Amino acid sequence: MAVGKITFTKTEREKLAEVLWLLNWISVVTGAILFGLGLFLKIEIQKWQEVMSEQGILYVPHMLITTGLAACGINYLGSKICLDCADTNKFLRWKLVMMPYIVCTFFFTACVLAGALMCYSVRSQLEESLYLGLRNTMRFYKDTDTPGRCYLKKTLDLLQIQFQCCGNADYRDWFQIQWVSNRYLDMTDSAVVDRVRSNVEGKYLMDSVPFSCCSTLSSRPCIQHNLSNPAAHAHYDQQSQQLNLWRRGCQEALLDHYTGIMQSIGLTVLLIWLFELLVLTGVRYLQTAMENVIRLGDPESESEGWILENSLAETACYNFNIIKNLGKCYQVDDDPNINVPTAAADQEVPSHQVRVDVTS
Repeated sequence: MAVGKITFTKTEREKLAEVLWLLNWISVVTGAILFGLGLFLKIEIQKWQEVMSEQGILYVPHMLITTGLAACGINYLGSKICLDCADTNKFLRWKLVMMPYIVCTFFFTACVLAGALMCYSVRSQLEESLYLGLRNTMRFYKDTDTPGRCYLKKTLDLLQIQFQCCGNADYRDWFQIQWVSNRYLDMTDSAVVDRVRSNVEGKYLMDSVPFSCCSTLSSRPCIQHNLSNPAAHAHYDQQSQQLNLWRRGCQEALLDHYTGIMQSIGLTVLLIWLFELLVLTGVRYLQTAMENVIRLGDPESESEGWILENSLAETACYNFNIIKNLGKCYQVDDDPNINVPTAAADQEVPSHQVRVDVTS
């Protein structure tokens, strides 16, 4: 039994072809939107790629860019096909192309859905990438004279100022690393030497943060140093929420930033997928309805269209059997003489009598 069977008159088939022609052109525009969203996401990721441990998440914008370009090409071809399918004679030119076109459109639509799901599933990978990347960037913050790392200080300062964040998880992360270069340390000062020697790894650690951690919303001058010693500052409450440092970590700030972008893009891509699914369904109805008209031989008659000619289970079993038996016609036996009759096998070989002379 056919799935989704509908009967179409000639007028309804023509209207369906015209509507699908328009929808395919709209799909070309949605393909351009997909391309633009993927390009925008790629640029946003590359803005802060220095604070990410790996660029594995770039597969999401690449998927959207590729799918958007494919959408423009496939739907442009679809508009041409649907316009010609309004006429039975013109449909004959596209009859052999229709089924491969529908199969390609089906896989393309599945790719659109995959792109939407990727936007929602990449958060955990992005979270780990930001954690490791920010940790390494903070570690190399002081290496302003090292080639390949000299720009990291500027990048991290801009990040903390723009996103109003400090450290990886919070401002105390700066207490665990040496973020001041040795070239700026006065090694003749006994206090500096004692601090370096007191650390097992020979690092100059202090309870201070860079200037970019200072909050611009605070009414008092920024307190960057001796943050663990309340007695070092007048009217200073370490536990108060009125600290003049950014309280949020940069990992959380960037994660929220990218999550918001990807959720918006994912919702847009999901709506595009529903629209593409609607177009694909309409093209399938048009194809089956026009093929049934050709079988009937009367262009003016009514014809039936469907999504699947048989039930879903029957269609799955039929396709499975096709795949299962796909290579049987190409099988060749190893021995070319097997099952080849020979004349010697059909003839009986007469026995010969051997005469033996007996001598006494």
